[in-house]
Amino acid sequence: MKFGSFAPAGVLEKGTSSEFSAQTGVFLNFVHAKIRPHTFLNSTKNRSFMKPLLFFFILLAVSIKTEAQSADQLAIKAIPKKLYWENKPEKFSLKADVLTIISGEKTDMFRDPNVTYNTDNAPKLLFKPDDNFVLSACIEHSFTHKWDGGAIVIKSDSLNWIKFCFEKDYTGAKRVVSVVTKNISDDCNSVEISANKVFYKIAKADNVITLYYSTNGVKWFLVRHLQFDVKPGFEVGFLSQSPTGTKCEVKFSKIKYQAIKIKDPYLGE
Repeated sequence: MKFGSFAPAGVLEKGTSSEFSAQTGVFLNFVHAKIRPHTFLNSTKNRSFMKPLLFFFILLAVSIKTEAQSADQLAIKAIPKKLYWENKPEKFSLKADVLTIISGEKTDMFRDPNVTYNTDNAPKLLFKPDDNFVLSACIEHSFTHKWDGGAIVIKSDSLNWIKFCFEKDYTGAKRVVSVVTKNISDDCNSVEISANKVFYKIAKADNVITLYYSTNGVKWFLVRHLQFDVKPGFEVGFLSQSPTGTKCEVKFSKIKYQAIKIKDPYLGE
């Protein structure tokens, strides 16, 4: 955050804490050097300096409070779990349970079958779910660059994870893509979507994972049904990526979470 500006509530910018602290130190050193405490308040001229000085400290307090809220009090009503970042985004916001994640350039989560490209630097907002659950959300972004995407992820560890991604594919299409990684990624392109948004649902029933998509959040279609073993303490959450672009802004809305075990994978219930 640049001196003279501050992040609005629910938004955290990269480098905020260190940059602001350094700028605060410079400002306070200037104040200490230029102002003699026993004469300052008795000077009419210096009284006029009090307003901008007071304004500065109000901004400082607001910034510290905002940063604390962003880092420690981030919460989505539908998810009764502690949320935390793996790889912080360029920016993010959470307003009325609509989560927006902006990833920076060359961010991705993929382990190439050719073993020439392995990376996991995409920002992810994660939580530790129940053993059995259903998580769904509407995912929306502008599909600016090739492979820009927003995803729901399940992560057992760095080598074993699932990325269910709404992605701009190599042809430029808006594509439902599922990447199942067990050391090496199994990358599967599914249906093409005409709109910029889609609904995704992931269901875990013991060691069986089922992935679904929907265009309206009501009628669901099964995309993938597989066995996937996870370690205790596995994580689930939301991802934004821009492997070839400069950034990707992804919006996650209509988020729903249930600690249930589905009985029929074809119905998702």
